[in-house]
Amino acid sequence: MTKYAKYGGKIMYTMTLGYKKKSRGGWILTTLTALFIAFFLICSSVKLILNAKFLYYFDIDYLKIAENYDMDKSTIKDNYDILINYLEDKNIEELSLPDFEMSPQGKIHFEEVKIIFTYLDYLLYLTLALSLICIIIQIIKRQTKFLKIASIALILLPILLAIPFAINFDATFTIFHKIFFNNDYWIFDPQLDPVINILPQEFFMHAAIGILTLLVIFSILLYVIYRALNKGTKKDDFIF
Repeated sequence: MTKYAKYGGKIMYTMTLGYKKKSRGGWILTTLTALFIAFFLICSSVKLILNAKFLYYFDIDYLKIAENYDMDKSTIKDNYDILINYLEDKNIEELSLPDFEMSPQGKIHFEEVKIIFTYLDYLLYLTLALSLICIIIQIIKRQTKFLKIASIALILLPILLAIPFAINFDATFTIFHKIFFNNDYWIFDPQLDPVINILPQEFFMHAAIGILTLLVIFSILLYVIYRALNKGTKKDDFIF
């Protein structure tokens, strides 16, 4: 082998190694971009459903909450609005429901829920900022695969979560609370915390369905955008 052949081989090896490193780095950035977008949309879905008070208003009639507990619908709505405003507004430090007494444990539970939603806000803002930065970089590189990956992630999550919900919602609901709370204050006694009467478990199931539905919609939108941006490319570039 001549020295020129050896030299040429070294060049090819160096170029191949550099290409692999570049490809690996590009894949990592693409995956991170997709994950940031997915987490941002998950947080957004939770926030949207939490603030969609009309869904609860619908359930007041659909679940016959006012009839079952002999309460005025407007009273229930007013107290629910106060509860949601407390969870969402960082300036409201104490929860006080005008028509419901609360035990110390009940107040602590809602305080813990408020803390969770506060952290959710932080995660929402963080993933939004990271998503925008990464998307700008991807646009500069003329890359769109992150949209496909984010779409897949968002469609897989509802499927994975829907299975345990469909099999046994009660057990899944319990496991969910045990994960996020280190006490049993979430188990309300209607005698001590009558507010639980206007927050039936079916309502939380409907809220979960709403969140999963939004994730499916966001997944479809991302995939439609991905297909539109890659219109005219080879079919092998698509996942379906």
